[in-house]
Amino acid sequence: MTCSERIKQTKGYVDDLLTWVSGRGKILIVVHDNPDPDCLASAYALRHLFIMTVNRQATIAFSGMIGRGENLAMARELEIPISPLELINLQEYPVICMLDTQPGTGNNSLPPGNRIDIIVDHHPRRPNGDAGKWVDIREEYGVTATILYEYLLSQGITINSNLATALFYAIKSETQDLGREANLPDREAYLKLFPLANKRIIFLITHPKLPVEYFMMMNSALRHTLIYDTLLVSNLYEISFPEVVAEMADFLIRLDGIESSFCMGHYAGSMILSIRTTRSDLGLGNMIRRIVADLGTGGGHGMTAGGKIVNVPDDKEAIGELAELLTNRLLAELGKSGVTPHPLLPQENRLKTD
Repeated sequence: MTCSERIKQTKGYVDDLLTWVSGRGKILIVVHDNPDPDCLASAYALRHLFIMTVNRQATIAFSGMIGRGENLAMARELEIPISPLELINLQEYPVICMLDTQPGTGNNSLPPGNRIDIIVDHHPRRPNGDAGKWVDIREEYGVTATILYEYLLSQGITINSNLATALFYAIKSETQDLGREANLPDREAYLKLFPLANKRIIFLITHPKLPVEYFMMMNSALRHTLIYDTLLVSNLYEISFPEVVAEMADFLIRLDGIESSFCMGHYAGSMILSIRTTRSDLGLGNMIRRIVADLGTGGGHGMTAGGKIVNVPDDKEAIGELAELLTNRLLAELGKSGVTPHPLLPQENRLKTD
């Protein structure tokens, strides 16, 4: 389907959605916990859509924290208005939207059973994915922000520099510059948004100053990394912010000879999990759900996935035992159960850094 055909198809749906929204009151946009560039840009775009079409402001809400330097810089430099979900009275909002996540996934903090009116996502459809009145789940898209970009195009809305920068960076970040799970709509949006994006702000986002805790966590990741043939596993133990787990998984997958990276970290009583692969045949989203089946929640795509296990004691031994269990399950999934691991760092270097 060509871009013009997709926009024409999208227009009718968005027209009907906006007609429905216009007859209601306050709008709440909920994104997943510890928001990343995709959900930040998507929420920013949907908010702009409502302002420009039905003259209605919308509140963007999230739970957790924004800890990753790039994500903090994005929210700050682009002045994306976000509020803690815990401070929101849900009863005040006749319209509730959910972006880049779905009910029951475990990565958003909207109370179970709460009404959801609009769902827009690019992740595989979950059992409760049809819970909303307006549901647009496009698994063939690599980025939720691309879907919202097409919403804006369908309504002929001018995209200003800040919004173009947010959408462009979301696609850039989520697909690793179109190199990971980017499809035709994502590539077209990326190329059209690039001339509109503020390059100075893109630089500030991609090169943020980092706190000393970041380098301490990187040190911990390297010291606790084991290699099982082409699989790399790193237990970061206690972490300062949840997003660092995914960041380390992205960083460590670059090691020569490694096809998959699996990183874990303990934060606020939960074990945060992230897995990456360079292979297109593993189906990581389904795999992580099998690995955490009786323990927690998980999901993702073919080459990227994440999970969360709650109520994990703040105890190094307990964290280590859980990491070993999860690693053994992953090894079984990959057919590597008998592989003997070796540390990333030679023993003498590991001792010097302890």
